[in-house]
Amino acid sequence: MIPELLSTLVASRHSVRDFRPDPVPQWVLDAILDDARQAPSWSNTRPFMLALATGDRADRLRDAYTAEFDKTLAVQHKELFAKTRLVFSGDRPDGDYPVWRRYPKDLRPHAEELGSRLYAHMGIARDDLEARDEAGRRNCQAFGAPVIGFLLVHKGLMPFAALDAGIMLQTLFLSAKARGVDSCPLGVLAAWRTPLNDEFEIPHAYRLITGFALGYASKDPVNDFRAERRPVKIAEPR
Repeated sequence: MIPELLSTLVASRHSVRDFRPDPVPQWVLDAILDDARQAPSWSNTRPFMLALATGDRADRLRDAYTAEFDKTLAVQHKELFAKTRLVFSGDRPDGDYPVWRRYPKDLRPHAEELGSRLYAHMGIARDDLEARDEAGRRNCQAFGAPVIGFLLVHKGLMPFAALDAGIMLQTLFLSAKARGVDSCPLGVLAAWRTPLNDEFEIPHAYRLITGFALGYASKDPVNDFRAERRPVKIAEPR
């Protein structure tokens, strides 16, 4: 491949936050998955797996994840004793990893800056809880994408399974973009495991690490947003 073509492809992929309902043809999905299997892996163990939902299954998952998200609104709004009530209600998020854990101090400013810019782009004020809640629901609904994906990693080969899974997922995203299919990682879906278990047979050893969306971007202005792409950190020699 001509290097310039690869650079253009890599730069063209961005997180889409509103999708058209048009389905992704099965042959296109098959080609994307065939490319994804070319990603390197620790001793070729391939310690990850995917679950892909379309049609009615995807719609059921949208409804299920939205319902779970709404159960956490009091906690997100920082209401008094909300965490305690959530625990005793039995509605505490049951994901395999603590998705909503506070970011490390040195990484937090980047996440906060991204959130501020994105909400400003969407015209959502910081104190507009209703609009912010609806934006959160859109995440749980995979922004209307026709394909909702889930990425799981083998607990027995962590953290290397997560490394391999990330390499594979980026390969998948780039293959999708090369075929005109847009994407968006959906980390929030990893906050809950039950909706996924209700729809798929998942081997016991596999843990949900992220969700993602695949489809065709709409013309909604939200898709004009671009996150900053900072240079890769390089350690200084001693």
